[in-house]
Amino acid sequence: MNLASHLIGRRRFGTAIAALALAPFAPARANEPPLIEVWKSPTCGCCKDWIAHVEANGFRTRTHDNGNTDARQRLGVDIRYGSCHTALVGGYAIEGHVPAREIKRLLKEKPAAIGLAVPAMPLGSPGMDGPEYGGRKDAYDVLLLTKGKGASVFQAYR
Repeated sequence: MNLASHLIGRRRFGTAIAALALAPFAPARANEPPLIEVWKSPTCGCCKDWIAHVEANGFRTRTHDNGNTDARQRLGVDIRYGSCHTALVGGYAIEGHVPAREIKRLLKEKPAAIGLAVPAMPLGSPGMDGPEYGGRKDAYDVLLLTKGKGASVFQAYR
């Protein structure tokens, strides 16, 4: 083996090792649905219904049943925008009953923001729309949370 062949072989080996080391940090494959990581109470039924909504709309989920207060703080979501569950997808915080349609739009548009929130738990929002609510619907806004604790209406539901 000459020196050039030896060096090319070592470079390929080094590239393969680097690729394996970085694999956990690589983005999802093009054909793999985005992962939404969710923090919620283990007993919250509406959170489970919201998770079913986002899964039915093409997302994968990973759930943590240890509450969402720490996750909300860690992701920079002000308590005034709080709800019963907090999620993370594509580097964005998702607080509360945000429709999957708006999450998809967020991931497509990629605004400079913390994420989206539907404060409180409005009736008719995904997860709060089951038969136990008798078809009642509240008007609500999906808020785009900006750095510095600000927010603007991303989408209104009336």
